Amino acid sequence: MKKIMVLGVSAGVGKSSFSRKLSEKLAIPVHHLDTYFWKPGWVESSEKEFRAKQQLLVQEDCWIIEGNYTSTYETRRQKADTLIYLELPLYICLYRVFKRRIINQGKTRPDMASGCPEKLDKGFLKFIISTYRARKSKMRKRMAQFIEESPRNKVIFLRSQKEIDEFLK
Repeated sequence: MKKIMVLGVSAGVGKSSFSRKLSEKLAIPVHHLDTYFWKPGWVESSEKEFRAKQQLLVQEDCWIIEGNYTSTYETRRQKADTLIYLELPLYICLYRVFKRRIINQGKTRPDMASGCPEKLDKGFLKFIISTYRARKSKMRKRMAQFIEESPRNKVIFLRSQKEIDEFLK
């Protein structure tokens, strides 16, 4: 486990927190894709720019890259040896998104690009709710494909906070 992708079923599943803790345990640097995708003021990076940043990251000897970003998944997948997938119930993800918004009111989280203070709007909530089921199916296919690609590839599927906590111990 030297090149690790951390994916999740939804915003609020705990990818960033998990990745920070895993980084501390393994002494492997963590890279939060939100910090590479977003520019100050919630301006999106271009696809080309975002992909180029990741192509540099995956050349490092060891890394944890956290975030789903389907459009650049292949860039990470080709170099990763481990895929860790977090899947908690939708109601927990939504609760955490609301909690995160309240706790970080007016602040930018450490796993977010500077100049992007915490926000929560109808569009984001609709996205979480409307993509949850489809993402579960898509992620399970990705896990199966990742295992099939190479005998060295490892998948870790964590489905509860208890499993997440036990894994981190």
